[in-house]
Amino acid sequence: MSGEHTPGRHVRGDRHGHQLRKELPAEVPSPATGDRPAEGPREPDAERERTPGSRNPNGPGSRTRAVPGPGGAERPAQDRRPAPAPPAEEQRADGEGERSGPRLTGRQLLAKSLWPPRVSRAQLIVAVLLCGLGFGLAIQVASTSDNSALRGARQEDLVRILDELGDRTQRLQDEKQSLQDQRTELENSSDQAEEARKQTAEKERQLGILAGTVAAQGPGITLTIDDPKGTVKADMLLDTIQELRAAGAEAIQVDDVRIVVNSYVTDRDHGGISVDGHKIGKPYRFKVIGKPEDLEPALNIPGGVVQTLEKEQATVSVQHSGRVVVDALRPAKRPDYAQSSSG
Repeated sequence: MSGEHTPGRHVRGDRHGHQLRKELPAEVPSPATGDRPAEGPREPDAERERTPGSRNPNGPGSRTRAVPGPGGAERPAQDRRPAPAPPAEEQRADGEGERSGPRLTGRQLLAKSLWPPRVSRAQLIVAVLLCGLGFGLAIQVASTSDNSALRGARQEDLVRILDELGDRTQRLQDEKQSLQDQRTELENSSDQAEEARKQTAEKERQLGILAGTVAAQGPGITLTIDDPKGTVKADMLLDTIQELRAAGAEAIQVDDVRIVVNSYVTDRDHGGISVDGHKIGKPYRFKVIGKPEDLEPALNIPGGVVQTLEKEQATVSVQHSGRVVVDALRPAKRPDYAQSSSG
C-alpha cells in the first residue's frame, strides 16, 4: 500500500522540484533522496518559496498548496504576495503636501475652480447665442400675450378700444396741425423780424448820412470855385449849398467840413470864409453825392449860381463822377430835450 503511493509522491515531488529548479535555481536546493538526512536546520524563508504553481487557479490567493521539501515531505506555501510599497516620489509628494500648509475646504476649492472664469471662445459664442435666443423668445412671448389678450376680448371691448384709438389719433392730428401752425407763425415772425432789422439798419445808415456821422459814397459831381480876387462872399456859397440840396444832393462836403442841416457859412473879419466855424481855403471845392444829371442843370440855370459867381469874376467848373467819396464826419450829438416817441 505504501509502496504503491510512494512512487506517485516521488513523481509529484520530482515535478514540483523541477519547477522550483527551473524558476528559482539559486534559492531552492535540489531535492534529496529519502535515505539522506538533512544537513542542518533550514531558515524559515528558504522553506517558504513562492512558485507560480502554488496558486490555486480555481480560488482566491488566500488558499495554500503543499510544496515538497527535503526528503519528499510536503510543506505549505502561501500564495498571497505582500502589497507593494508606495513609490518614493508619492511619499515625498505627500510629505511636501503636509508640510506646505492646511488643505483647502470644499467651498474654497469650488470658489477656486469658478474664479477666475476659464471661458473658451466656443463657450463665449454659445453664451451669446443663448442670450439672443432668450431675448427673442421674451419678445415673442410678450407679443403673443398681447395678441392673445385681444383675441380673447369681447366684441364690445374691441369696439371700445377702436373708438379710443380713433379719438387718440384725432387728438394727435390736431396737435400736429397746431404745431405746424406755430412753426409757420414763428418762421413768418422771424422773417418779419429779420426784415425789420434790415430796414432799421438801412434807416440808421440813411440818417447817419444826413447827420454826417457816417461816410458816404456814390455817383455825383465835383464843383470847384476859383476866386483869385476874393470877391466871393459867404452868401454866394450858401446859395450854392441850397441849390444843390434842392436838386437832390444827399451828401455835401466843402473842403474838410461836412454839410448838415444846421450848417452855417460866415465871412471872416480879415477876409476869407468859414463853414461851421472852420476856415476854408481857396479854391472852394464841393464834393456832392447825387444824380449828376439833376445837379449840374440846377447850377447852370439862367440867373443861377454859376452866372452869379462869374459876375464876381470867379471861375466855376463842374465834373461828373461815378464814385464820389464824402468822408468828412460830424460827431454824433445827443439831444438835450428831444426824445423818441416810439416807446
